[in-house]
Amino acid sequence: MTAWARRVREAAREVAGPDVVIAFSREGQRLIATGGTAPEPPEGRTHQRYEIGSASKTFTVLLLAALAHTGRVSPHDPVRAHLPPGVRPDAGRAGPRDPLRARRPPHTLPHRSHPGAATLAHLATHTSGLPRLPHDPAYWRQALPAWHTNPYAHYDTGALLAAFARHRPRHRPGTRWRYSNFGGALLGQTLAHTCRTTYADLLTDRVLTPLALCDTGLHPGVPGRDATGHRRDGTPLPPLRMTGFAPAGAVRATPGDLLTYLEAHLTPARTPLGGALHTVRTPVLVRGVRHRQAHTLTWFHDGDGADPVYFHPGATPGQEAFLGFRPATGTAVAALTTRAWTRSSTLGSVARGLLE
Repeated sequence: MTAWARRVREAAREVAGPDVVIAFSREGQRLIATGGTAPEPPEGRTHQRYEIGSASKTFTVLLLAALAHTGRVSPHDPVRAHLPPGVRPDAGRAGPRDPLRARRPPHTLPHRSHPGAATLAHLATHTSGLPRLPHDPAYWRQALPAWHTNPYAHYDTGALLAAFARHRPRHRPGTRWRYSNFGGALLGQTLAHTCRTTYADLLTDRVLTPLALCDTGLHPGVPGRDATGHRRDGTPLPPLRMTGFAPAGAVRATPGDLLTYLEAHLTPARTPLGGALHTVRTPVLVRGVRHRQAHTLTWFHDGDGADPVYFHPGATPGQEAFLGFRPATGTAVAALTTRAWTRSSTLGSVARGLLE
């Protein structure tokens, strides 16, 4: 057994949770290690699909890049140009913290300012001026009773667009970085409206099928197909269901499919989406003062130009995920656990350690 294979197996034992899966690829060689306290399900943990939460946004932004490379849209298009007539920002009020979290470092001001209306690129890079969640009483009425289970299940695309129509940005687009599930969801639904289809069908046609991601989707499957999430106290949770917010956090995939997805980012030229994959690897902004953080259109980006590490964490009410890759060493890791994120979670640090 190689040293890196031993380390991957040790990593799977270091993370707490009922089910833990660490899927690792190094120059095309794969290893999927499991851990956790739950008994092995009949079909095996490695064949179940796991919820990846906010890491789903990397799929949505890759979709944007793929459509841009065909000329269907441009990242610099105003958002309103791709929405039904009458959808224009207005005003709103903040609500409580979002359960579809993406762990990230503190932030201050990002890259250069972009005057004018919010663009598709602003939505992708969290610089649109939109809040984390809609300032919409209708959203909070349905979300709060299900905050720790399924807060997005009944908020559809029409409600999302109506909330955008009522929103008035507090900051000019491009002047501040503020992580926004609202913006990520709006981006995906905007692309779907432009292509006159649903987000699920558009993502399947333009990203999942070209990359041969046969075990990746947006909706819960038959019983036993998807891993069961758990609260912090170990209580099982129902599968995550999302409608209007699907582009921001609904992706569920097997560990093998997640490795295929990350390996495509390592070797874009070997895939049908080479140009789009190169686009989403290019840094476009830097934020922070003391702790500088670079970003591509969708990936957090650490390291210098010769040896960067790309990553994106995510979580749902009952599961946590970390996706990352490092082109210089040909390595990729998808780390998954079926327990709600806590401040003491080690999944992200353990997975980063495998890349570094």
